[in-house]
Amino acid sequence: MSIDLRSDTVTRPTEPLRRAMLDAEVGDDVYAEDPTIDALERRVAELLGHEAGLFCATGSLANLLGVRQLVEPGQEVICDVEAHIARAEMGAHAALGGITMRTFPSVRGRVDVAEVAKIIAPSAGPYLVSTAAVAVENTHNFGGGTIQPFDQLRAVSELCRDHGLGFHLDGARLWNAHVATGVPLIDYGRLFDTVSVCFSKGLGAPVGSVLVADADRIARARILRKRLGAGWRQAGILAAGAHYALDHQLSRLADDHAAARAFAAAVAEAAPTAVDPASIETNIVIINTGDHPAGPIATAAAEQGIRVSALGARMIRAVTHLDVTVESCTVAGKIIGSLLTR
Repeated sequence: MSIDLRSDTVTRPTEPLRRAMLDAEVGDDVYAEDPTIDALERRVAELLGHEAGLFCATGSLANLLGVRQLVEPGQEVICDVEAHIARAEMGAHAALGGITMRTFPSVRGRVDVAEVAKIIAPSAGPYLVSTAAVAVENTHNFGGGTIQPFDQLRAVSELCRDHGLGFHLDGARLWNAHVATGVPLIDYGRLFDTVSVCFSKGLGAPVGSVLVADADRIARARILRKRLGAGWRQAGILAAGAHYALDHQLSRLADDHAAARAFAAAVAEAAPTAVDPASIETNIVIINTGDHPAGPIATAAAEQGIRVSALGARMIRAVTHLDVTVESCTVAGKIIGSLLTR
């Protein structure tokens, strides 16, 4: 038995998706001549209510480019303390963009307009760093797949407009929020100046994210992408996988959410304090290992064929995806639960 719940990035492309990639019409994208990439960029921009899009290799690159369109070197972007751009992008915004960050506290990554309002400093004067943008993550990875409340997103969007700040959405798993809530993608997208979305997580494509914004920002982002060595040629093969995923693997994200709830319920049956199944909103489950160090639990689980991520001293993360089922996740949850009660 082998059940890999380390991330939804571990999915393998299905045979129909592979065939769609094989049949893709391609061209040189550095010359803007790949028709499949062009169609994907226009499609995603329209879905999210923006003028233009840019196909990127990774979500981290799309975030880097998106934030940089809103924040100049020496300025700051505000985000929550557990944000992916702050914790998991290797310091790229500072190292490559000259951008600093300040963070606000959150409960499971959920944004609170009052916390944002406390720390923004749009015109900080000659001695402090001025805030140029706010970034929010939806769904929130380290928060446990939590969905941002729409009223709070709208309130922060209005706050940013009132103070002349940019607003960036790290929407790597925005698809999950859309499927779980029914909120249209365009309603989410229009709240923000720049939005990144990913295809190689729950949607199951092998590679790719898209950044959307107005046409001028995307034109500048395209130049910066090339400057970073991230231009690519006949990548329409990859864009075709993203097209297929949008056509065939979007609504099925609800299956992943059900599998995550089943996993959490199985863990909680044996270890009730480890996780609350009612708190599972999408496809990510955060487990509190309590008195047990997370690393040895993850190692012991791997020995029984269950692969999860130890992301802290007492924190394990499990992420469901199209390569697992409700039944397999129930089995995995029982094994994790038994390890927590030894």
